[in-house]
Amino acid sequence: MNTRSDTLTKPPSAAPAASNRAYWLKTLHQWHWISSALCLIGMLLFAFTGITLNHAADIPATPVVQNKTLELPAELKAALAVKDDEPDNAALPPELRAWLGRELDLNLPTTEAEWSPEEIYLSLPRPGGDAWLRIERESGAVEYERTDRGWISYFNDLHKGRHTGLAWKWFLDVFSVACLVFCITGLFILKFHATARPTTWPMVGAGLVIPLLLVILFIH
Repeated sequence: MNTRSDTLTKPPSAAPAASNRAYWLKTLHQWHWISSALCLIGMLLFAFTGITLNHAADIPATPVVQNKTLELPAELKAALAVKDDEPDNAALPPELRAWLGRELDLNLPTTEAEWSPEEIYLSLPRPGGDAWLRIERESGAVEYERTDRGWISYFNDLHKGRHTGLAWKWFLDVFSVACLVFCITGLFILKFHATARPTTWPMVGAGLVIPLLLVILFIH
């Protein structure tokens, strides 16, 4: 004989389905908050620099140029004597790089410089500015110039990954993966809640359609 409580019992498949839904929702929320924590500061930086890049022509900047001149010691100047078999491009000799680093208070890279019979030229691009170093081989005269275009230009170059080095390149990759995890888990969380929030998918669709229309109608 069936009792009233038996008639109110959930179908056998309902409990596992509810448990499965709760598990995935909890897992998605966990990945969502972890990825959002990892990329929060980066997203604020990239959102801000997105505005500054979009209005770069409207933001005034006065470059600050620093210029230094030096004279190589005799032993270093002798080491730069022209040789018949020298390459067109090569890194600065370690002892020369160390001396220049001390005198100019620089951490010179091991990148290749341009060698000619008259001079050695080393380009030193950097975020938010530029720099270069020139050495006259016969006289041993050294000229160093550094241009600083301000902190907004610096952060704009970080946004673009311009002359930022290997460490920042790896950071951008990790940051991009964290953003992907944040967005994808957010999309699945929306899917779980969409039945109770009928405006969910229209708003997601608007996020796709609006930029698509702008591209089609106004960008040629």
